[in-house]
Amino acid sequence: MNAELSLWIEVPVAILLVLSSLFALVGAVGLLRMKDYFQRMHPPALASTLGAWSVALASIIYFSALKSAPVLHAWLIPILLALTVPVTTLLLARAALFRKRMAGDDVPAEVSSRSMESGS
Repeated sequence: MNAELSLWIEVPVAILLVLSSLFALVGAVGLLRMKDYFQRMHPPALASTLGAWSVALASIIYFSALKSAPVLHAWLIPILLALTVPVTTLLLARAALFRKRMAGDDVPAEVSSRSMESGS
């Protein structure tokens, strides 16, 4: 199957793919530059999510043009990422905070349910 696509399709797809690689690069640089584990969690999570959305959009544009019909199943990947990345990040942050507390490091105090109810 050798299909020629219009330049109007190839240019946005190429731009989105280059943009996704730039997001990955920014996330990697952010990962290397941050000094603390809690700071290192944020840039790669954001960059990988934006990169996945860019690749999914490029995939949708390309394959929709190739088949001459809307191809939307590629949205499943970024939607699942949008649901799982925050949960995973939260669990990793809580585990790291627990380990720091057990090691006796100076970390914020644990929030109890009583202090949340009283508004303190």
